[in-house]
Amino acid sequence: MHRLIAYLFLLVFGGALLPACQQAAPERPPNLLVILTDDQGWGDLSYSGNPHLSTPAIDALARQGVSFDRFYVSPVCSPTRAEMLTGRYHLRGGVRGTSAGEERLDLDETTFVELFQQAGYATAAFGKWHNGMQHPYHPNSRGFDTFYGFCSGHWGDYFSPPLEENGIPVQGKGYLPDDLTDKAMDFMHAHRDEPFLVYLPLNTPHSPMQVPDSWWERFENKPLDSLVAGEDPDFTRAALAMCENIDWNVGRLLEKLENLGLTENTLVVYFTDNGPNSFRWNGGMKGRKGSTDEGGVRSPFFMQWKGHIPEGKVIPQIAGAIDLFPTFLDMAGLTHSGEKPLDGKSLKPLIMEEDPSWTDRMIFSHWNGNSSLRTQKYRLDKDGNLFDMESDPGQQQPVQDQYPEVAENLREALVEWEMAMVEEQAKDPENRPFTLGAPQAPLTQLPARDGMAHGSIQRSNRFPNDSFFTHWVSLEDSITWEVEVLEAGDYRVEAYYTCPKGDVGAEIRLQAGTTHLDARVKEAHDPPLEGMENDRIDRMESYVKEFKPMHLGSISLKKGIQTISLKALRIPGNQVMDVQKLLVKPVEITQ
Repeated sequence: MHRLIAYLFLLVFGGALLPACQQAAPERPPNLLVILTDDQGWGDLSYSGNPHLSTPAIDALARQGVSFDRFYVSPVCSPTRAEMLTGRYHLRGGVRGTSAGEERLDLDETTFVELFQQAGYATAAFGKWHNGMQHPYHPNSRGFDTFYGFCSGHWGDYFSPPLEENGIPVQGKGYLPDDLTDKAMDFMHAHRDEPFLVYLPLNTPHSPMQVPDSWWERFENKPLDSLVAGEDPDFTRAALAMCENIDWNVGRLLEKLENLGLTENTLVVYFTDNGPNSFRWNGGMKGRKGSTDEGGVRSPFFMQWKGHIPEGKVIPQIAGAIDLFPTFLDMAGLTHSGEKPLDGKSLKPLIMEEDPSWTDRMIFSHWNGNSSLRTQKYRLDKDGNLFDMESDPGQQQPVQDQYPEVAENLREALVEWEMAMVEEQAKDPENRPFTLGAPQAPLTQLPARDGMAHGSIQRSNRFPNDSFFTHWVSLEDSITWEVEVLEAGDYRVEAYYTCPKGDVGAEIRLQAGTTHLDARVKEAHDPPLEGMENDRIDRMESYVKEFKPMHLGSISLKKGIQTISLKALRIPGNQVMDVQKLLVKPVEITQ
């Protein structure tokens, strides 16, 4: 109801709702549908010229709208998402990694979603968030009325997996990209009579390489011509099958908008979060996911708004994820007067004007200690080599000796940018504990990804995302989580565990500060590892299994920073249990 009132107020008065967000929109603000795929490269589309797959629905977005020929994102997942959400380089927002808390977006950053929400939009995200799990980092605290998906960097099972809906654990239904698309279409249908914002960050073609038989069978025996160095043909086949499934889901979304009569009132955006997650056809560009070279950061970017923006327009000017915050606001008629300056700029003039006034600019890329920059003509790589991207798009022939002044100017600009990023990071506290007990949170999840293993305990995989703790065999072993309790009170605690029958009976203690609770593993729960039965090639990530909640009891937590630890008091068998996560629910909040 509050969104409807806000929307009607906008239509009648056209005034500012809040100081940060002012309305200057047309009579009916456009809906916004943002589709972001995970680890799909620029070359994983037939529109880009890839001869090995067909993506007609995505290609149609480019042909019926505008296509940015040189659009740049970050080399990996969470930084791109942070830059899209804030219009600022990810290092400014505290996003330095992809796991163990380094993926969290600083709480003093404003997302464009919050501004759309304040302007009366119904907002929802369906898929992979990857910018923080615990409130107030959770998507429901960053502008989204509705969230369905997972907050981790990757997921271990794509077939009816455990997910969350507005913070509450739920079970997915069917193949995950299809399920997420179904939920997005249901939301659009439910909110068809009011402005809505739908963010659909799909989980594919990120590994594990799982795809239904109907899609895999198209590629299982498909010959691949002209393999690139280091290419794994079966990985490529799986990735392309996943990309064709994405295209099918994009087609379903567009058909849904058409059936709802919303095609001419919906701005549809499609792009990817980094370069391809393997060596495969990518237009001959250097680099893949994780690289700051062209192939690691160039993404397709298509925008369709029928009847409002040109059809078939190809925009040559460089642009990037940092530009989406101001562009989305500009296209919807909203303005932002926040204190933090944006790194991006609105792309609306390039989209709407035939001959826009547009000056050359620099777009910076950074990951894992490596930085590069791109101008319209040149790329300066992480080693200080200069490449003419117009004549040498594959970065084969450095030209710094031919253009020493250009190279030096760009090196100075890159050093200056890096120093600015160091200064930004210095503002962040060295220790950012995981938040617990936020007033708006129905519960707090503390996954193994965010914990620390001590003694003999091991992760199920070297990649923390979607891992669990195992090999808990000693009284000296422990698992700890560094947390900041935001509201003091009594909290119920559940541990998601597995334990073979022969090891039942271990006694454990959960301690927080000076308080603790003791519990005993009373029931066996020993499901097998899963995932390999659906993998098209061997995975790098952890296999998964069905963990069961075990009620540990209630504990009184004081406000402030403290360590939550799990230790064993008695081990009658060979081990204590495997642990996936803790679930902490408020009993009664106290002042």
